[in-house]
Amino acid sequence: MAGIGPKDMAQTIGTGLLSFPVTHFDSDNRFDEGPYREHCAWMLEKPLAGLFAAGGTGEFFSLSLTEVRDVVAAAVKETNGKVPVVAGCGYGTQIAIELAQSAEQAGADGLLLLPPYLISGKSDGFEAHIDAVCKSTSLGVIVYNRDNGIIEDEALARLCDNNPNLVGYKDGVGDIELMTRIYTRLGDRLTYIGGLPTAETFAAPYLKMGVTTYSSAIFNFLPDWALNFYKAVRAEDQAAVLAGLRDFVMPYIALRNKGKGYAVSIVKAGMQAIGRPAGPVRTPLTDLSQAEMAELKALIAKVQPTALKDEPHPIVRLA
Repeated sequence: MAGIGPKDMAQTIGTGLLSFPVTHFDSDNRFDEGPYREHCAWMLEKPLAGLFAAGGTGEFFSLSLTEVRDVVAAAVKETNGKVPVVAGCGYGTQIAIELAQSAEQAGADGLLLLPPYLISGKSDGFEAHIDAVCKSTSLGVIVYNRDNGIIEDEALARLCDNNPNLVGYKDGVGDIELMTRIYTRLGDRLTYIGGLPTAETFAAPYLKMGVTTYSSAIFNFLPDWALNFYKAVRAEDQAAVLAGLRDFVMPYIALRNKGKGYAVSIVKAGMQAIGRPAGPVRTPLTDLSQAEMAELKALIAKVQPTALKDEPHPIVRLA
């Protein structure tokens, strides 16, 4: 959104459901901008609070630095100020700074700072890493707490004191005590985002801890279902939430858990099932088997049979 500052960006994304689009690849395994932009446009037909380009669902980990820039630029161009665009950012400090500055130049409104690649370090080193990235850009920064990048509440509070553009915290760990400590200490200083795999599973209890939004990968292929589930969460309609968990989320998770790395693969399979293919996942990830694909189609048919298509949706190539 043109001219939106870090605080306004954070407040905006906290008001509704967040879109994390997959990244489209062509038959030569290259980023396919036209179909990606068409997919973003399709998602933006629905009420969203923000679009996260080149995030985890967008296979950030498999993109080159140039591709991250290109994906973010394509999202900014297609979104055209309708909602904030938040760019994936990560790896070591110097690469993260380069990605942060590249995203700012591309017109992004914020950054999702993923954990550093592979290594683990002392907490003060991780704190210095976050501090350096925040200071390298004027964009709003959201820290993604997961895996080898765990930030404690005291360190997060210091970072917030020293960096006004640190405006968000995305939890991908599920440590209830840590989440409670952070929210108790920082309150509305930050916008809180649910980021555990298949975030719908944790959405209702996390709402009680101030987590008003989450990243819905399911939105890629079942946007109406995802929005209805989010509305039930925000309305604290326990019966509707439980029905959504029972009828779709839990069997979806069971299918996702059949293969390592399937958190992204199953989303691209869902895209294929509804006739909006996004190409394969990049190695080392692998796509679902034919049997697993059939199982996913049956699951989609159970909750939204009209979503399934026999033929691929025609891709509109955008200039």
